Amino acid sequence: MLRIPQQIIDQLFVHAQNGLPEEVCGYLAGIDHDVTKHFPLTNIDHSPEHFSFDPAEQFQVVREVRKAGQVILANYHSHPETPARPSVEDIRLAFDPEISYVIVSLAAEIPDIKSFRIRNGEVEKEEIQIV
Repeated sequence: MLRIPQQIIDQLFVHAQNGLPEEVCGYLAGIDHDVTKHFPLTNIDHSPEHFSFDPAEQFQVVREVRKAGQVILANYHSHPETPARPSVEDIRLAFDPEISYVIVSLAAEIPDIKSFRIRNGEVEKEEIQIV
């Protein structure tokens, strides 16, 4: 389970909407299962169908998170036109079995957010508790 403050959920929705028509991406950090901060990153692919983190930004965030005594709990990205579920590419590129994969969908009128654990190509839905 991930516990995410409503304020961060709202920030993720704004990030996704501001990034249209491209996918947006970033990290969620915190302690245990509690997300305390979100880090928007640049999608260097500039694509509505896939994303890649900017490596320099990615490493800077990892350093900042570690310095704060926290960990990366999830990576997130948006699906501008498809549901909040992992695509075949998302599953193939889910290399870290220890983190969550959060997807924000803008496919419907009301944005949707879901979290998944992906291990060895197996997808398991994860509960998000909004606090």
